[in-house]
Amino acid sequence: MSRACLPRRIAGGAALAVLLTACAAPPTLSEHDGRLQVITTTGLIADLVRNVGGDDVNVVSLVPDGADPHSYEPSLRRARDVVYADVAFSNYLLLEEHSVIKVLDANLPDDAVSISLAEDAVKYAAEIIPLVEKVNLDTIWLGLRVHGRGEQYGATRTSDVLLSATGMTGPGRMVGYLTGSFGDPEVYFDSEDGFEATDGYRDDTAVLPADAHTHMSWSFSEPGVYTVDFAARLQVDSASRSVPIGTTTVTFAVGVPPAEAGEGRPLDRGHADVTVDLDGGDLDIRYDPEGGGEHSQEELDPAAVVVDVPAKALVEIPGDERLGFLGRPGTPVYQLPQAVLGKHVHGEIDPHLWQDVGNVMAYAELIRDTLIDADPEHALAYRKRADAYLAELERLDAYVRDTLAEVPESRRYLVTTHDAFGYLAHAYGLQVAGFVTPNPATEPSLADRRKLVGTIRTLGVPAVFLEPNLRARSSVLTQVAEEEGVEVCAIYGDAFDDRVHSYVQMMRFNAEEIRTCLS
Repeated sequence: MSRACLPRRIAGGAALAVLLTACAAPPTLSEHDGRLQVITTTGLIADLVRNVGGDDVNVVSLVPDGADPHSYEPSLRRARDVVYADVAFSNYLLLEEHSVIKVLDANLPDDAVSISLAEDAVKYAAEIIPLVEKVNLDTIWLGLRVHGRGEQYGATRTSDVLLSATGMTGPGRMVGYLTGSFGDPEVYFDSEDGFEATDGYRDDTAVLPADAHTHMSWSFSEPGVYTVDFAARLQVDSASRSVPIGTTTVTFAVGVPPAEAGEGRPLDRGHADVTVDLDGGDLDIRYDPEGGGEHSQEELDPAAVVVDVPAKALVEIPGDERLGFLGRPGTPVYQLPQAVLGKHVHGEIDPHLWQDVGNVMAYAELIRDTLIDADPEHALAYRKRADAYLAELERLDAYVRDTLAEVPESRRYLVTTHDAFGYLAHAYGLQVAGFVTPNPATEPSLADRRKLVGTIRTLGVPAVFLEPNLRARSSVLTQVAEEEGVEVCAIYGDAFDDRVHSYVQMMRFNAEEIRTCLS
């Protein structure tokens, strides 16, 4: 009996097992087809494989066009194609619904090759970015620092550096505070009751030892531009008069584009510290764009920078009574969060690598080498097609970059259905300003809705972007857009339809749609 007539065990998502025989309808993949049989999880990956494999491969996708790979449940008809596959390509990094991966892994022949593109493309120079666990945590960390020991002033390790907030301008209230190991807060600066010079700004002063560093949380009650004045003094000992070190002013753009605060360089990532420089005798900002301050630090003039408190930093005050000083529970505030061990708090890797064309070039190289290993007889043809496709992708990358560069810088904000466009923003100079939910399979809360409304209003975005295959589950985005009078435009994440049939078409469409809708 031939392989095609043998009974096959097809495993479903949970514990489903169905015996299929040759009497059933013929599968799309077949051992009688002389070409290499390839199964992919999504239509997007199938398109990449076809561009490299050409007529030498037969490709089928488990998830049909228009379906959402985050939630699609494969049918038995699609599952049986897996049985005849020589090669399988998935994206994974938890992108696909678990049932899709279960069907693939349970039914793939033992001698078939299975490749997770997002996980293996790193060796082909794919660039990966973290999937932020909470988007409001993905901001710059702003702390306080003392540089030097002040020995020229006679300071010792028992001396104190006093950093005071002495004034503020802005549309709302500013609070700077530190949360201890057990959640107990200590308020350093609070603009609500003003700044009192007669008592030496006693209630708005942070006391630090020489050469010290501390993390901070900064809360702002309203969107807009704030300036905060700081003054530093050195208290050598309790019997001596304090020694003035210097003054400075730090500018914050809260929930609005940094350009509204002037031409200063926006600080929107990494770690920065308002720094008392005892050696230099002044105040500056020490900036580490890579993380928690342990890397090489730039010394920046506070007058030349703007601390970006983005719209995504909008949170609601929790019910914890210890945080009652911030306001009533449920009240929205913009907050730069306190760093944890000087690092951002991230989840796993963002799996949507293909929104950066450079990463798909790495995918194409990985697909090429996999097909050659599985079918060396057609190696030359695979290489030629891959070279042609890589050249096309290089042109596409330039086109997307040039097209999005036409969007005015003050309008390069994406508000989308869910968090799928971090790579697009990272690679092409956009910012993900907000989304309805992190995952399209979850229902948005009232807090999510309020945050979305606040983001649209404060940034003044002219349009929001909706994935066509998620339209049925995106009523919140369309309702908010209608209420706020902004346009709803299309953007493709990971599924094709009758308008977009290929990866190249998808990226060109997205770039052109973003340019049109935001310009």
